[in-house]
Amino acid sequence: MAEDIYTTEQVAKILQIHPLTVLNYIKSGKLKAIRLGRIYRIRESALQKFLDQESV
Repeated sequence: MAEDIYTTEQVAKILQIHPLTVLNYIKSGKLKAIRLGRIYRIRESALQKFLDQESV
C-alpha cells in the first residue's frame, strides 16, 4: 500500500498549528521531511513518529 504524503499546509491543518511552525519543526530536525525544490513533503510515518515523540 502507498503511504500518504502531506504538504506543510496539510500537516499544519492536521495539527491545528501555523504552517510556519511546521517549517520550524522541519528545520530544527524534529519533523523529518523531503525537500522537493523549494517545498517540503512529509510522509505519514514521519508525522506519526513526530507525534509519538512529542507526546512523551
